[in-house]
Amino acid sequence: MDRSDITLERMRTFVRVAERRSLSAVARELGVGQSTVTRHVRELEEAVGAPLLNRTTRRVAMTEEGSRYHAQCVQILLLVEQASEEIRDLRGAPSGAVHVSCTAALGVLHITRLVFAFQERYPDIRIDLGLTDERIDLVKEGVDIALRLGPLTDSSMKLHHLGESTRLLVAAPAYLDAYGRPDRPEDLAAHNIIRMSNVAGSETLVLAGLDGKRHSVAVKGDLRVDHGLAAREAFRVGRGIGPAHRWLVDDLLASGELEALLPDYALAATPLSMLIVPERAKIARVRLLIDYLVAEAAHLPGLG
Repeated sequence: MDRSDITLERMRTFVRVAERRSLSAVARELGVGQSTVTRHVRELEEAVGAPLLNRTTRRVAMTEEGSRYHAQCVQILLLVEQASEEIRDLRGAPSGAVHVSCTAALGVLHITRLVFAFQERYPDIRIDLGLTDERIDLVKEGVDIALRLGPLTDSSMKLHHLGESTRLLVAAPAYLDAYGRPDRPEDLAAHNIIRMSNVAGSETLVLAGLDGKRHSVAVKGDLRVDHGLAAREAFRVGRGIGPAHRWLVDDLLASGELEALLPDYALAATPLSMLIVPERAKIARVRLLIDYLVAEAAHLPGLG
């Protein structure tokens, strides 16, 4: 083995291919031709003297040797980046890129504003912000931090619980003037309910009264959406009643464009969590953004 052929560039390419399981995806990510990615992997395999990846026309998978080598490469690349970070920190302000993924509506309404303020404080840190409601593979997609609503089960990530997101029933005054205001949960069955197609069980609303009694109501409606901002707009223009996170509609409630309904009954809150790729949390710029988002998230409307 010629150790001079084991370069950091080839290691990085191999690690990304192993994680994304696609030569073409990594080529697009790195902005190079697929032949370059293939060559980097082949040259690294020749240098270590073992096949690292099994490549077919449909998929890429690590060999047993590749899996062991990948774990070591990740640690080596992390140490190199940390060493570079320490030198940069000694010479001035932190710099580099941080990749963030966030639930779409929350990202548009609140997290983008926090990112802008963070970059005002640290102008040399670049933020790559992806907005999606899909549960993506953070490592595969090269994400450092993810903000997600709902229960999470990915035990391989560091998890920081940011709080419980309060939900409430809302509707526009025009809709309520036309169709009436519900006085009790059972009245909802006669209303047009805006439902989320990507939320399991949205055809049933469960509310708890002040006495702790649960009321389960089967609901129906002529509109289902898969995005929080679409639901927000549907509520605002008077398409119906529906459950909403406080942070989604707080400004519309304050302006009177929406009304909160059934104040003596509560919908279950939803956990808001931050997922962190453990190895990335040790990098200074990532740590700075984590600490900043944890502190600022506490001020989001309806987060308790």
